[in-house]
Amino acid sequence: MNLIQLDFWQMLKIIFSSLSMAWPIFLLMGAFFIAITLFELLKKKIDNDIKFNKGKSWRTDQELLQWLRGLKPTEFEEYIAHLFTKLGYKADAVGKSHDGGIDVIATKNGITNYIQCKKYITNKVPVSAVRDFYGALANKLANGKGYIITTNTFTLEAEKFAEDKPIELIDGFDLIRHIKMAKKNSTPVTIAENNNSNCPKCGGTLVKRNGKFGEFKGCSNYPKCKYTTK
Repeated sequence: MNLIQLDFWQMLKIIFSSLSMAWPIFLLMGAFFIAITLFELLKKKIDNDIKFNKGKSWRTDQELLQWLRGLKPTEFEEYIAHLFTKLGYKADAVGKSHDGGIDVIATKNGITNYIQCKKYITNKVPVSAVRDFYGALANKLANGKGYIITTNTFTLEAEKFAEDKPIELIDGFDLIRHIKMAKKNSTPVTIAENNNSNCPKCGGTLVKRNGKFGEFKGCSNYPKCKYTTK
């Protein structure tokens, strides 16, 4: 055995010796990666629970609103889809896969409704956004409605534009009321369905009105309450 071969076997011996001594390190690394994986799974479960505030107690409506405003846009869309599911719809967040600014599609009793989500913190939703959304829905709405849901508020012009159209504007505090409605009721309820003469949002009286698209029912407390139904 020449010198080169001897050095080679000595190097192998040193390598194997080092590996045998380092096995605790590899064991710790494996345990570390397993722990990270378990942590991510647990975090995902917690995040899914938080989506509908499971186990989360908000001291004030403002705290809940701030939490909603802290969501990423895609998270807010998923939350709204989850909320409408709790309200008795079959809802899916479609986001960028759909045109016309449609973020969520919610279906119930064969009627399809289209939702746009505006996760605003300081800006009010302008009339241009409502007008564009209405234009995108012109050929889609048959018996359903369009919803624009924001974590802030709408401008007065936006509210007036939507007044006689099949679009319901839900601002931050309206959204909180719907969240409470979904959590309070053990059976699914809908935002825009009502079988009696009382407004499900504020308890006011539903009165018949005529709009551009025919007769509809609106809350007697308008403009404080903007609930409408057919």
